[in-house]
Amino acid sequence: MRTRAHGRCPLTGRSERLEPGTGRRLDVYAALVLRIGLGAVFVAHALAKLVVFTLPGTAAFFEAHGFPGWTAYPIFGIELVGGGLLLAGLWTRIVSATLLPVMAGAWLVHWPNGWSFTAPNGGWEYVAFLSVALVAQGLLGDGAWALSSRLTREPRHAMPKPDTGRAAAA
Repeated sequence: MRTRAHGRCPLTGRSERLEPGTGRRLDVYAALVLRIGLGAVFVAHALAKLVVFTLPGTAAFFEAHGFPGWTAYPIFGIELVGGGLLLAGLWTRIVSATLLPVMAGAWLVHWPNGWSFTAPNGGWEYVAFLSVALVAQGLLGDGAWALSSRLTREPRHAMPKPDTGRAAAA
């Protein structure tokens, strides 16, 4: 028989039941940290397209790499809105899935440059990492301190609650 230990959350100080040796309730904070990191990266990339490279400059870059220039504008919007939604913790799984095709396009641009992102014109390692991080975020869900938990009655934690079988007995 497994016993459960009580522990305190390092961020909130609240007492929580933890599986011995697993730190199970920390999963929601891991999802939070990943979500905030990804959101910040995508907002920063969108703002770089707007402020540093300009949207017409980004469109020219897209055309130079075989993509229609007009696609720079929706990509900018997807990165900006998607990053903002990740930061807020809204529709995290859907947003993570929506950003994956953007990463696929970036991978096509960076693939010929080799693995290392420090290679001339940047390799594809950073794009691959962001893609894997998006998949992980999609699997983890919103995590702690997400606005989605304020919009629903029950907070969406990273791990589903175990089925106790009570519904089947009723």
